[in-house]
Parts: sequence; C-alpha cells; structure tokens
Amino acid sequence: MKKMGIFLAFLFLGLMIETFAIAHETAEDNYKMYCFQCHGSRGNGTGINAPFLTVAPRDHTNTTEMKKLTDESMFTAIKEGGVAVSKSSFMPPWKSILTDDEIKDMVKHLHKLCKC
Repeated sequence: MKKMGIFLAFLFLGLMIETFAIAHETAEDNYKMYCFQCHGSRGNGTGINAPFLTVAPRDHTNTTEMKKLTDESMFTAIKEGGVAVSKSSFMPPWKSILTDDEIKDMVKHLHKLCKC
C-alpha cells in the first residue's frame, strides 16, 4: 500500500512538471509568467510591481520608443538583465530560465505588443 502511495505521488509530480513545461511554451505564456508583474498584462509598463520600482518598466506597447530598440538589445536585456543594457538593475537576467530560442521568440512577441 505504501509503495502504491509513493508511485502515485511520483506520477502526480511527473504530470505536474510536464504540465508546467507545456503551459509555458509560447512567448506569450512566458511573458505572462515572467514579465507582466512589472510590465503589465498588456505590456504597457503598469504591472503590479511598477509603483514600487525606482525606474519605470518599459512600455512595450509604445511603438515610437520600441522602434528605437534593436532586436539584439532586446535579446540582451532579456537574457542578461537590465544592467547589461544600462537600464534598471531590477530587471533580472532570464538566461537561466529561458533558452536562447525562447528569448528570440520573446523579442518577436514584443514586436507584436508594440505593433512595430
């Protein structure tokens, strides 16, 4: 009986890990998981953490400002954090969470948000 309980616990854990991995496969899902707390659910820089930050989060819906950024600088900011592009140290590096391909997809997602 105890072995059956352990088996079911591991089965449940495996299913939870698989569900988590599947749930965050798209750039939009990753944005909702990792970015919206500061940048807002619409990407306009008004996330729940925004009022407490000394540097306002970037408004990803501002076409004029977003067009000034290169794909390379956006990639670097996401991968290495805000400090890597002379911006806020409160933006963490996501290189240990997101793969390079996921970061490239995130840059494409940012283009969608700003309609660039």
